[in-house]
Amino acid sequence: MTSPLAALTRRELLRLARNPAAIFTSLLIPILYITLFGQGFSGISGGFSPQPGFLLSSPNYFSSFACGMVGFVAVTGTLFTGANVIFDKLFGIFKRIAASPASSASVFLSRVIAGAVQPTLLAFFVMGLAIGLGDTKISSLNGLDITQAVSVLGGFEIVVAVLLLSAMFAGLFVAIGFALTQPQSYFAAVNALNLPVLLTSNAIYPWGAMPHWLQTAATYNPVSLCVNVIRENLFGTAYYAYPPYVYLGGLVAWTVAVFVIATFLAHRTLAAKA
Repeated sequence: MTSPLAALTRRELLRLARNPAAIFTSLLIPILYITLFGQGFSGISGGFSPQPGFLLSSPNYFSSFACGMVGFVAVTGTLFTGANVIFDKLFGIFKRIAASPASSASVFLSRVIAGAVQPTLLAFFVMGLAIGLGDTKISSLNGLDITQAVSVLGGFEIVVAVLLLSAMFAGLFVAIGFALTQPQSYFAAVNALNLPVLLTSNAIYPWGAMPHWLQTAATYNPVSLCVNVIRENLFGTAYYAYPPYVYLGGLVAWTVAVFVIATFLAHRTLAAKA
């Protein structure tokens, strides 16, 4: 017999799969970032200071940017998870789900699991695209240059880091979706959280170009922690303060803390509507 969690998760995944317009848009955005922003800014990377550690261990700006975009997409891909909750409430679907035998934990976790799958897949699509650009043999295109052999453990660390980051923000945005009732309020709230987190990370900015206060903020930023795991496993640990597993541990701590808050908000909202 299928559990309520499995059934609800399957429903959410099918809804994503049956929306080709959303899939196309989700793919288009990272393609534009990599092919326009990444290629455009890589042209000025020669103007960046060449001192060791300016890009930490990254061999060039595009490689650094591409890894940053993996973390960037893992976050932005979760933005609509909470919006779907609000739309379900507006169309009366949420009332039927809340009245079903499924527990509030199953309702919440099903949204989080489904909401984390799409951005995780998009994140690795971005990485594959960035690597593929380097294999085109077109001199005007830059690609992601992996400068060291990636071990099985390293690959596992990268996958876990991206999954944790996606699940963290999916959980937070789903909880916000449960708490709010209007799409306008939701998008205002998530942008107030999403943009500061992304722009205070090291996903886009070269580490050596950051002022000291921004470096301090980026050190503890969950997006930076995920990106550091990726970059260290692809380019080496030189110029990083800690090995990948330490950054991964920090990301686990962030995920647990956010999930505690998100679960509390979601349970409180679902209990009030029961």
